[in-house]
Amino acid sequence: MGQLSTYDLAVVGGRLITPEGARPGVVAVRDGKIAELLPPGVEVQARRVIDAAGRYVLPGLIDSHVHFRTPGLTHKEDWAHGSRAAAAGGMTTVIDMPNTVPPLLTRQDAHDKDAIIAGSSLVDYRFHAGVDPARPWLLKQLTEREAVSAKLFMAGHHTAPLVARDDQLDAIFATAAECGLRLAVHAEAGCLFDLLDQWRGEPGAYSDFEAHRPRTGAIVAAAKVIEMVRRHGTAAHLVHVSTAEEADLLTAAAHAGLPITFEVTPHHLSFTRDDTRRLGARIRLSPAIRTAEDQDRLWAAVMNEEVATIGSDHAPHLLEEKGRPVAEAPPGLPGVQEMLPALFTGMARRRPAESHDERLMRISRLLGANPARLFGLTGKGRLSTGADADLVVFDPEALWSVTSATAATKCGWSAYEGWMFQGRADITVRRGEVIFDQAAEDRFGAPDGTWLRATRSVPLPEPAATRAPVAHRHHKHSRRRQPVG
Repeated sequence: MGQLSTYDLAVVGGRLITPEGARPGVVAVRDGKIAELLPPGVEVQARRVIDAAGRYVLPGLIDSHVHFRTPGLTHKEDWAHGSRAAAAGGMTTVIDMPNTVPPLLTRQDAHDKDAIIAGSSLVDYRFHAGVDPARPWLLKQLTEREAVSAKLFMAGHHTAPLVARDDQLDAIFATAAECGLRLAVHAEAGCLFDLLDQWRGEPGAYSDFEAHRPRTGAIVAAAKVIEMVRRHGTAAHLVHVSTAEEADLLTAAAHAGLPITFEVTPHHLSFTRDDTRRLGARIRLSPAIRTAEDQDRLWAAVMNEEVATIGSDHAPHLLEEKGRPVAEAPPGLPGVQEMLPALFTGMARRRPAESHDERLMRISRLLGANPARLFGLTGKGRLSTGADADLVVFDPEALWSVTSATAATKCGWSAYEGWMFQGRADITVRRGEVIFDQAAEDRFGAPDGTWLRATRSVPLPEPAATRAPVAHRHHKHSRRRQPVG
């Protein structure tokens, strides 16, 4: 017999969620990469062996929508705590939003942010750049090193510039298309909310909040984004979609061939506005929590994979901040740690006859392959030879409840307290290193996650000389306006 190969890590006895399907097998890891996927029962030599018997092995998951509050807002969350919450939830990569203090708008901002984070992150990370409506040309200066995507806020966030005017939107969509950036869009019409506030005054109770930030704002904004994409060909990814109408419009736009994708959050899948009476500011979100009918439509979009990604929108605030008067309590709640079990539990309740294989294959696409493809994360999001050895050992039968004591986030609370979850990430491995082990005395590993390199996933436009005349490609309303600023 030949000598057995020696690996750094072997995960044995589990059922593997691979791009080709679910099957039993062994994951053999060397130098931070998946060296081989071996048949079940094969004998291996490894410096460390993880027994995953009775459990699944998933690719390390990607949360493409977190707010780890670094820099400038670290009293409520910081990168060390946020990355622990991510690792405990089965995430091995996160993409952080730019609405910090200061916001991330330039190449230098990205490098400065990495300098702050380095040495404190359990997970690997990327950044979404911000968009300055007064300086859309800043997007052209970003290289693949800094960002391949940019977050555009159309409402609600005062730590990043808001893009409210049509001429600003037009310039930004044109610029993003020109330089091959994907726009991640918070699509709500803030101007409509301003009108309602001027008429109704500020909300006096949390049950009134949805009426002050109604679905119409999200639907109008989604329609405007669709028109901008139609006009410029810009790749757009709408985050935290909250209404049935948005899901219908965006699915129709994608079906028509427009480069539009969308995300939903576990919060909108888990709570309805009826829960607001009980939980108040803890589940105040932007966009607002909607109706049970909206929730049903969003779940259908998840089950049918009309959505491209699930993002936690992990956005912690201190409970003292949440306890302010209704009009002043900030929107947002923690959720990166709860995302995987909330999704798995919801799928099990919605389709009890579905197998664990089917549920976890879907989750691996929505939280693995799809965000890796959209945001240029080569080597991430898949369980296959040559990919990064990012793994999650997942127990689909575990029943557990989240408490403030189990919350790894710095804010120290969870909106899901008292819930009974089915399914738990027991072990999380990032590039071959165990960064979370539920059963270990010291549950967390070394904070040596890195700022990943990425490739632009959006094709650049054809050179002008090879393009068909504009009149042959667009209707009369699709001509580009001159960029502003």
